[in-house]
Amino acid sequence: MKALTAKEALSAIAAGATSRVADPDRPPQFALGDRVRARNLNPKTHTRLPRYTRGKLGTIAMVHGVFALPDTNATGQGRHLQYCYSVCFESAELWGPQGRPGDRVYIDLWDDYLERVTAARA
Repeated sequence: MKALTAKEALSAIAAGATSRVADPDRPPQFALGDRVRARNLNPKTHTRLPRYTRGKLGTIAMVHGVFALPDTNATGQGRHLQYCYSVCFESAELWGPQGRPGDRVYIDLWDDYLERVTAARA
């Protein structure tokens, strides 16, 4: 798969290009309010899972819908359709005592990046 030129990318964006797809037959793995942990992944290729979130606890704040997973889509390995979620992380969870009370970071993460947290694992 060849990379887009800047002009091609701008044209695709202007035309409304998206990696969102309709997938009504498959419910999301997570729902609003679910506690999740960002998996500690260290792939050799592209990922949109920030290192500072890996292994950290968060809460599902929004379910965006189904999209092509950027990790595989960007490297020509297929679209690998997955739900994308806005996950809320408390700043203290990410940065320990340096995190300010009440500050939060919201990050869009896909199914493969997340694992469910049970009360015993929290």
